[in-house]
Amino acid sequence: MVWFDAMKLLLVEDDPAMRTTLLRALTRLGWAVDLCADGSAALAQWQQTRPDVVLLDLSLPGLDGLHVLAQARASGLSTPVLILTARGTVGDRILGLNAGADDYLPKPFDLDELEARVRALLRRSENSAELASSPRGMDLFSYDKDSGAVYHQGQVLDLPPRELALLRALLARPGHAVSKERLFELVFPDAIDVQFEAVEVVVYRLRKKLLPTGATLMTLRGLGYLLKTG
Repeated sequence: MVWFDAMKLLLVEDDPAMRTTLLRALTRLGWAVDLCADGSAALAQWQQTRPDVVLLDLSLPGLDGLHVLAQARASGLSTPVLILTARGTVGDRILGLNAGADDYLPKPFDLDELEARVRALLRRSENSAELASSPRGMDLFSYDKDSGAVYHQGQVLDLPPRELALLRALLARPGHAVSKERLFELVFPDAIDVQFEAVEVVVYRLRKKLLPTGATLMTLRGLGYLLKTG
């Protein structure tokens, strides 16, 4: 797991003033930041350092941001990318997202929003990595990482988004309890003013819906929740 305070960013920005402002803001958060001012150098740095998140301007000298992104994705680099650019039209956003960007923040932007979006990208990246590296099935269940669907004996489980997120989190840790704190992060990644106890409500609902499958969602005092399938 990559902790937010130890996060490493690659900032690709050719404007010196913007680059300095962002560097100061991001390092104040305790994040390590590598800087690049042109596309070719950015691609080489990206391949070499493998950052946790890339902040990418589109208007770069030499190789522009879209080409950097397309080449990175073609070479297998899956790092989350947040595009930062003055190109704010819908067409430009679509081009960036189609090229492989994960999010888009037009300039000028608020630094608090930038921080929130970076944290959200890292959370999604961690969740995907956990699920992709987990076993595809736990006797009764299988998980399709491309669609996000969970199957029970070949049939798609029709669950609301939060209950599905909870089940995926448990499937990612077969045979292990998952803490309530971790489940809250995964089930409510971007929620505001959500009470911590909301996890218990989602657990209760999922437990009831799993009864026909033969799986048991166990509460382990002091440890969290464990999905038992046999």
